[in-house]
Amino acid sequence: MDSLRMHAQTIIDDTLKQVLPHAAVQRALEGRTFPGKCIVISIGKAAWTMAKAASDLLGNTIDRGVVLTKYDHSQGDIPGFVIAEGGHPLVDENSIAGTEKVLAAVENLTEKDTVVFLISGGGSALFEKPAGSLTLADMQNVTSQLLACGAEITEINTIRKHLSAVKGGRFAELCAPASIIAIALSDILGDYPDAIASGPATADTSTCADTMAVVEKYHLDFPPAVLKQLQEETPKEITNCEMQITGSVSQLCAFAAKAAEKLGYTPLTLSTMLDCEAREAGRFLGSMAKTLEKGEGPVKGPCAILCGGETVVHLTGKGKGGRNQELALAAAPYLDGMENALVAAVGSDGTDGPTDAAGGMVDGSTMTALRQAGLSVDAVLAENDAYHALKAVDSLIITGPTGTNVNDLYFLLFRPSN
Repeated sequence: MDSLRMHAQTIIDDTLKQVLPHAAVQRALEGRTFPGKCIVISIGKAAWTMAKAASDLLGNTIDRGVVLTKYDHSQGDIPGFVIAEGGHPLVDENSIAGTEKVLAAVENLTEKDTVVFLISGGGSALFEKPAGSLTLADMQNVTSQLLACGAEITEINTIRKHLSAVKGGRFAELCAPASIIAIALSDILGDYPDAIASGPATADTSTCADTMAVVEKYHLDFPPAVLKQLQEETPKEITNCEMQITGSVSQLCAFAAKAAEKLGYTPLTLSTMLDCEAREAGRFLGSMAKTLEKGEGPVKGPCAILCGGETVVHLTGKGKGGRNQELALAAAPYLDGMENALVAAVGSDGTDGPTDAAGGMVDGSTMTALRQAGLSVDAVLAENDAYHALKAVDSLIITGPTGTNVNDLYFLLFRPSN
């Protein structure tokens, strides 16, 4: 099992190296010239890394820049840039203060000027200015409800766009008449441009009717001011933005497959759009191990069953954890006693929920260790406390902030016993 763990860690390390944004940003900007001012705005969990790539390539042609990222995700000064950090997944006062710095940087631009807009996951929480009469408390209340109810990320962003003065194409309107070159790392299944970071520079395809459908579906209890703002429509036509997607979960899975193959596993990618309940995904991968152990299943011999996406968690307790940790923990009972299987789940950004872990890794010895620690998987999942359980049995994946964000990677490693 130790060799399985080493192989899993190698797959994770090699894959994350391949999806770092520095080269992708430079490829997207190489050969570009700017007739007027060049302002670089970078938002999201990968904002610092993306801004550094732009700075390394464009140098003194950048007139000014702003980085707005999650706490502890910046890595020092970048010449000519203001570095701001804010809250994630809940917007806070520093998110709003950082957004004001961004808006100040794009004031009074002309049609000759260009905004290089670098976007990564997390931008929805970090880049925020409440619309109309809404307050920070309103935005925090809405986001807390959306995260707790198990809404999909596209549903969450549909609401966010209609409550924001900078999302759903409204930032592009604020930059006009300047042109925008938007370069995005996609953490959205299907790579829909208007859903990545809630589409600040992209025409919005969601409608007011869509927002109310989400409210009704999850029985959300929004105050009157929020419900009123949800009736204000977002821009449906944006003409000053060109967008490129430079990284995605499909690439994440492809790189993982290559890494597994190099280690002697036959890779099989089942899905790059997994968006079910986290613990159900874990149980599915665990059940796949049982299927393969019986000599059945879609592949033979040493294999890596891969999935990518972004699962959801319905909060029922007050513990600490994240979707990847829940997924891994839910797989553990299915692997109990097996010496030839491992399940890992890792967030490409290196931070799973409000924790310092990227995810979790379990194998046939995990359940024994949990029992010795007096821990029940069902009880832990009911309390949403996967972090402390996995930490107790040395099964957390810790990468630190990676500088990228292209959804999550889930995989099962299996080797036949004979």
